[in-house]
Amino acid sequence: MTSSRTALITGGVSGLGKAAALRLEKEGVRVITADIADGADLVLDVTDAAAVQAAADEVGPVDILVNSAGIVGPNAPLWEIPLDGWRRTFEVNAYGTFHTCRAFVPGMRERGWGRVINIASMSGKDGNPNMAPYSASKAAVIALTKSLGKELATSGVLANVIAPAVIATPMNATTGPEALAHITSLIPMGRIGRPEEVAELIAWLASDKVSFSTGAVYDISGGRATY
Repeated sequence: MTSSRTALITGGVSGLGKAAALRLEKEGVRVITADIADGADLVLDVTDAAAVQAAADEVGPVDILVNSAGIVGPNAPLWEIPLDGWRRTFEVNAYGTFHTCRAFVPGMRERGWGRVINIASMSGKDGNPNMAPYSASKAAVIALTKSLGKELATSGVLANVIAPAVIATPMNATTGPEALAHITSLIPMGRIGRPEEVAELIAWLASDKVSFSTGAVYDISGGRATY
């Protein structure tokens, strides 16, 4: 299958970002990976608003934006969370998503077509114990996407958000064992998800097959989601 479309994927070197890149490439989409890790097409720190805007100016308009860059942040009760840990989690997860949307969405609007897929988490809906910074920052991503979807509703640009349960990614490998065991126990299917399963949902949301859904939250949770 061939495509003339271009996708920019943050956090595209590993985890869900890498899986999304491989899946979109199968559709013939030209993929640009943006990451702070080695191997990225574009070395980019999403917490740096000026750097993100400079990257958008350099890359030019993209058709698909997948915001997958994220960190777990500190694992501890809220009253033990260090201020810099809270701040850093929000800078990557929430501010990073804001920065890229702010930089790349205008080009989509000008061309009258675009797909924004933001990666949040079930914890942004449920709140996971000992993960307040992560849960709160992902709730922010969900609300940001709902607002953005409404703002873009008549523009031809769709913005949706995915809320996965725990997925087998390098990021989740850094989650504390107790926290990981707890969130895995909440999944009725009795297993954690695979990156390629989330990538299928990303590919669908990035396509023309989706035309009447924007500002929506798509759960992929093995049955954990209850609302």
